[in-house]
Amino acid sequence: MANTLKKSATLAAAGLVVAGALLAGCGESKATPMDDSYAGNSGETEKSQEEQSQSNGSDSSSSDSSQDKSSSTTSDKKDTGNYKDGDYSINGQYGPVGEDSIDVHLTIKDGNVENVEIVGHPFTTISKNHQDAFAKAINGVVDGKPLKDLKVDKVAGASWTSDAFNKALEIARQEASIQQ
Repeated sequence: MANTLKKSATLAAAGLVVAGALLAGCGESKATPMDDSYAGNSGETEKSQEEQSQSNGSDSSSSDSSQDKSSSTTSDKKDTGNYKDGDYSINGQYGPVGEDSIDVHLTIKDGNVENVEIVGHPFTTISKNHQDAFAKAINGVVDGKPLKDLKVDKVAGASWTSDAFNKALEIARQEASIQQ
């Protein structure tokens, strides 16, 4: 009987040691932020993206009669449906936490889209592939089309890039509008 009691006490003590070790890990938890594709830490700030968009827009070649306008994702102007000829650059961010962006450079002539250039700023390889495919296909979709009410569906399988492009078109319409 003494042996049985000794074994029980030893097992109980061992159980307490194991339980204590397990519970020791349950102390105050410390959260460590992750730096992954869903965290939205692209290493760029919105300010640096805007500066890059503006510098890219001012580098574009244009004739003396056209105007070069750079804009981010908002405009305080009203879309009048009557548009000035010129080159317009808009930066659009998108993704679950806004980690991806595209610079949309539009040339407008006689109210129509004459040319589009897309410069992607992807956060992941998947985003890069979508942006590249979109950039290759977009001119075939919009060149020669009226800017007024222009909207694209999913182009080259890139739904979020297409959405960002549509938002950029809204800003371009506002920026290009002749205000009465």
